[in-house]
Amino acid sequence: MFRLILLFTLLPLAELSLLLRIGGWLGTGPTVGLVIVTGVVGAWLARREGARTWGRVQADVAAGRMPGEELLHALLVFIAGVVLVTPGVLTDAVGLLLLFRPAREAIARRIRKRLSTQLQFQTVGFGGESADWNQGEDTTQSPGGSDAGRSGGRVIEVQAD
Repeated sequence: MFRLILLFTLLPLAELSLLLRIGGWLGTGPTVGLVIVTGVVGAWLARREGARTWGRVQADVAAGRMPGEELLHALLVFIAGVVLVTPGVLTDAVGLLLLFRPAREAIARRIRKRLSTQLQFQTVGFGGESADWNQGEDTTQSPGGSDAGRSGGRVIEVQAD
C-alpha cells in the first residue's frame, strides 16, 4: 500500500518537474507537442503490438497450448498502452520500453522469478494425484503415502464414494 501511495504522489511530481525543465529548454509549444505526439504514436504502437500479441494468444489456444507466456506479454502491452496515454515523459519512456518484445521478455522473466518464489501452484486430482507446476514435474502420490505433503503446503485428502 505504501508503494502505491509513493507511486501516485512521487511520479506525478517527477513528471511535472521534468516537463517544466523540458518546457524551459524547448518552450511551451514544443513541450506540449512532444507530449501529444508521444501519446498518439505510443497509443498507435500499443494497439499494433497488442493485436500481434493477442494473435499469438489465439494461435496458442487454437493449437491446444496454454497461452501463459503470451498472456503475460499481452498484460505488459496493455500496461504500456495505459502509461503511454498518461501525459509525461517518464511514463512515455516506460511505455515505449514495454512495447519492445526483448524488454518485455526480460521483465516477464523477472515477474515469473518473483512470483515463483512467492507462490506455489499445485493441482490435486482424484486418487491423490498431484502436479507441482513450480517444478514442472509430476509428483503422483498414493493417498496417505509417505510423500504426502512433501511440498510443505497443506494437503487435504478427499475420498470419493
